[in-house]
Amino acid sequence: MSSIKKLSLRTLVSTLALAAVCSAPAFAADKAVLVTAIVEHPALDAVRDGVKDELKDEGFEAGKNLKWEYQSAQGNTGTAAQIARKFIGDKPDAIVAIATPSAQAVVAATKSIPVVYSGVTDPVAAQLVKDWKPSGTNVTGVSDLLELEKQVDLIKRVVPNVKRVGIVYNPGEANSAVVVKAMKELLGKSGISLVEAAAPRSVDVGSAAKSLIGKVDVIYTNTDNNVVSAYEALVKVGNDAKIPLVASDTDSVKRGAIAALGVNYYDLGRQTGKVVARILKGEKPGDIASATSSKLELFVNTTAAQKQGVTLSADLIKSAKTVIK
Repeated sequence: MSSIKKLSLRTLVSTLALAAVCSAPAFAADKAVLVTAIVEHPALDAVRDGVKDELKDEGFEAGKNLKWEYQSAQGNTGTAAQIARKFIGDKPDAIVAIATPSAQAVVAATKSIPVVYSGVTDPVAAQLVKDWKPSGTNVTGVSDLLELEKQVDLIKRVVPNVKRVGIVYNPGEANSAVVVKAMKELLGKSGISLVEAAAPRSVDVGSAAKSLIGKVDVIYTNTDNNVVSAYEALVKVGNDAKIPLVASDTDSVKRGAIAALGVNYYDLGRQTGKVVARILKGEKPGDIASATSSKLELFVNTTAAQKQGVTLSADLIKSAKTVIK
């Protein structure tokens, strides 16, 4: 082969290589997404896994072109703040903060790094965003906010003659405080009273539940992270005292609640992952409005109903997406 031909071939190969680089997707370069949650429990873990799987489908795979790191605060808000500071120092492309306390810690610590919250019931009350419109800041996300009217309807379907509803919750968790206030007003319109039992720590859940024995017809739990992480303690009280348990987290039905109408948290994670991917591809978080999930699923547990002294109607069982026996 002549030197001219060799040169032409070399030039052609170089040109094609350069064209391949220039035409590669903008997000092919390595990105970093750091993920934190206030505590580990099935719902929050499902959000985390959904985010990771969605990012992979969007072209960002951990260990290949994506740096992925997850840390749990183990239910400690002080630890959540430490994780937030550590993550911000690492200067990632985005931080995913799962559940209200972790989201509050991260948002309070940075005004520049993109923050995507998930599993936050009321991001406005938690002061993560001003409203549900695009924030114009570094924050956006996906909420697990539920229509409380549907929750009250479910309580009535499980316990038709209910007059007193108990609720175990952490008063220091903003999303829980908001739900308790709204539930009190909503139940009051139907002549039903709400009896509160505070559980500031996960170890307080069992004793808080015991304080409701003889005072309530049913115990309802929202997505309070202390309660969900220690749900077995609540189930023991429900079973022993024959108090029906109704949850808003479907995973709690697998653990012993009678019923729950709630968000599929894995799907919520996938929805959150789509938002993160948009940011990694160049969109600003402040241009993306906060969102909720409209996909609600009804789970019932007929064995739990028997243990807690309740007979579920055939219609309720038939309408459930998942029946646990």
